[in-house]
Amino acid sequence: MKITRLYTGTDDLSHFEDLVVPFESREDFGLFTLPEPAKAVFFREIPPDWEYRWHNVVCREYVVMVAGEAEIEASDGETRIFRKGDVLLAEDLTGQGHRTRVRGKKAWRQVFITLP
Repeated sequence: MKITRLYTGTDDLSHFEDLVVPFESREDFGLFTLPEPAKAVFFREIPPDWEYRWHNVVCREYVVMVAGEAEIEASDGETRIFRKGDVLLAEDLTGQGHRTRVRGKKAWRQVFITLP
């Protein structure tokens, strides 16, 4: 499974990286990833045309896109579009951070899974 990582580089800028999360077979139960501990889970909905200035995440977290579409710009200048089904591992705790803009006429909904 492919996910996107957003992290702070040694240059104090945020960068995107594509990661592949490996699956393991669990016999008749299908394929699973290795478990990871989680701290909390919450849901968020952001209205259409919302924009947020440069910021950092407050903790490491997975963000699972549930509905709508958003554009996230890393401080290195790269921009990526996130849609339903995409997963972001946000780890840019320091540096200039990233900015976010909701695209289209639909609200952007996400599930956040915060990590220890």
